[in-house]
Amino acid sequence: VAVGPTRAPHPWTYATVSEDGESTRYPVDFDRQMRTCETLIERLHGSAGGRVRIALVYPVLRDEHEAGMAPGDYAEAVRQARAVRALSRSAGVLFTLVNIPFFLFAHKVMGARFAVKTVLVNIGIGAASAITRVSVHVDTVHPAFAALVGGTVIGMGILALARHQAGVGGTGVITIWLYRKRGWNMGMTQVALDVFILSLAIPVVTGPQLAWSAVSAAAISLILFAWHRPGLYMGR
Repeated sequence: VAVGPTRAPHPWTYATVSEDGESTRYPVDFDRQMRTCETLIERLHGSAGGRVRIALVYPVLRDEHEAGMAPGDYAEAVRQARAVRALSRSAGVLFTLVNIPFFLFAHKVMGARFAVKTVLVNIGIGAASAITRVSVHVDTVHPAFAALVGGTVIGMGILALARHQAGVGGTGVITIWLYRKRGWNMGMTQVALDVFILSLAIPVVTGPQLAWSAVSAAAISLILFAWHRPGLYMGR
């Protein structure tokens, strides 16, 4: 089953027809279309004993479409195509692949034991992510709850792993290394790295997505800032 958003520009107007024949038209923006696609993937992909598969597609932009677009419309179409690509990829697998350079860095500066533990943690995250997608279905989650609770739980997980000489990869490896090498507080270091990463994401994500990502990053960093300090939570 192929699903996907409509071609830019948005919003796209849809219509419903009631039993008495009255038509109601309403606009649907790109983000709402993507949420609908994500819901369909979560509910249907792999269902019926694995016989149902969902393909996520994006309309082809031909020359005549591009010619009729304003510069802003074309830039928005590029952003949307990237969003479709991101949704279509497996989060667990992509998470592990992105972390490969950080695994090598961890092996070099933190030692083989730390690196092996971090690799095992990432394999576990990927496996848990894959299992969750086919076994747990959440209809709605408010972004504020997801950002605050999710960020807090992630921060607690990072602390637990640091206490047992492991990490989740990514910038977490850098924060642990800088703490051990220079004594920098992990929370403050993570804030600086998150600000840098979020600033790079400005051209490709929407304002609400960027804002909630910042809230989640702040929740992670506050946990690290509050609880990771010498004499209280050594992380060694």
